[in-house]
Amino acid sequence: MSEPPAPATGDLAAPITVLLADDHPALRLGLRFLLEQASGIVVVGEVSDGREALAQIESLQPVVAVIDCQLPGLSGPEIAAEVQRRALRTQLVALSAYRDEKFVRGMITAGAAGYLVKEEAPATIVAAIRAAARGDGWFSPSVAGWVGRYVRRAPGDQTNLTEREKAVLWLVARGKTNKEIAQQLDVAERTVEFHMSNILRKLDVASRVEAAIWAKDHIVL
Repeated sequence: MSEPPAPATGDLAAPITVLLADDHPALRLGLRFLLEQASGIVVVGEVSDGREALAQIESLQPVVAVIDCQLPGLSGPEIAAEVQRRALRTQLVALSAYRDEKFVRGMITAGAAGYLVKEEAPATIVAAIRAAARGDGWFSPSVAGWVGRYVRRAPGDQTNLTEREKAVLWLVARGKTNKEIAQQLDVAERTVEFHMSNILRKLDVASRVEAAIWAKDHIVL
């Protein structure tokens, strides 16, 4: 009897693959044990260094990476910024001992999907990973107020978009598909998807249609 086909990328039945990055072995061991008990989550690796974390994210392409903010080699925000620059699709969740606004803002500005403090309940950590895998944010209550103030201070005007994001949005407003945009800009389709994700977040809109309506009212190229 032949083996059943492996689930396609994005299949709802596919496991959530997770990379753990923290320089405390005991914490990594506890996280691995916790996540191995959770249905549908598979830990594919663990590292203690920021540069190795970035290398493993690129190599393993986990759905979610749980990272400390202050790793040796590269910090959490530096890893997040590189993940964005390289258009990698891994969602990052910070798991930190720090509640300071500078750490929260550093991670969110760099593109992290969530920020948890280390004393969160195990069920909360699992829920945050599942939310990140869906593309949703998740923040500890003790830092959520800072995140809200930061988001409100980031207005959705075109000066907040990069030149490439404005180009993508301009084409979206003209009814182009991601494939057509990729061909026109000579980039990979996954790169267009990455830009679209950033555009929706920056404009604080929920859909491609809303982004196109916004563009028709605001953007001039």
